[in-house]
Amino acid sequence: MYLIKTQTHIATPQNLPKRLQDYGVGIFELAFTKSALKKAIKKGLITVNGQIATTATYIYGGENITLTALEPTTQKKQFIQNLDVVFEDDYLAVIRKPAGLLVSGNKFKTVTNALEQNLNRSTQPDATKPQPVHRLDYATTGVLLIGKTKQSIIALNTLFKTKNIQKNYYAITIGNMPKEGIIASDIDGKKAISHYNILDRVNSERFKLLNLVNLAPETGRKHQLRKHCAELGNPILGDKDYGLPHLILNGKGMYLHAYSLEFIHPFTKALVTIKDELPLRFRKVFKNNVV
Repeated sequence: MYLIKTQTHIATPQNLPKRLQDYGVGIFELAFTKSALKKAIKKGLITVNGQIATTATYIYGGENITLTALEPTTQKKQFIQNLDVVFEDDYLAVIRKPAGLLVSGNKFKTVTNALEQNLNRSTQPDATKPQPVHRLDYATTGVLLIGKTKQSIIALNTLFKTKNIQKNYYAITIGNMPKEGIIASDIDGKKAISHYNILDRVNSERFKLLNLVNLAPETGRKHQLRKHCAELGNPILGDKDYGLPHLILNGKGMYLHAYSLEFIHPFTKALVTIKDELPLRFRKVFKNNVV
């Protein structure tokens, strides 16, 4: 059984016009993510000042945005998953994503579905269901940024879009690799840039040489770091999609870890620097290296 549910939002003033599909992320609980919002727009479920919106609709401020959708009357089953909270305030949080868990999507077992039980509800008037504002691959571990209010989700998405959030990753790659460099090759026809430098190397009987690499993506394309490392001829250890089949570690996972985030807090204006520890499985390979 379903109920027809309507949610309304009055757009906040904008310095520059924004596409509805960018502005509207996080404002409706029934279409919370960008992908869900796009689907709702394409289905004609959203109106702006009474007119059916399209993907070409812009928001200037003051518009009445309405979503009309069907909501199941049966209570959803809750996904129980403990998450380590690295940082939390009234606007946002950073959690440590484990390997083998999707961030979001149509699956039941996702980080998104486990957030409410692990975070304190915001006391802000626009508090909403906590929402990741970026993604990490299924096999990737590390720090993941979460918005806890509607305005926070919008602001954090804007920081990512304007490249005002610095991200650093650690990976273990296979083979002889230049000490440092910039990889600038398009991914899916879009500009993609990754910076890297090697912190340590160890000899390996099976892989000959393993590198502990610091990676800093300048852009955020899907599987960017994995594709760029593979393109160099130095795939990430355990990468089943872009690695060499005979060099895959069965049952060990992928050695890619989101290590740090740095940005100006959109509400307190303080510099936020979040650093995670290097996972134990990395430290077992590079015993003498402390990050």
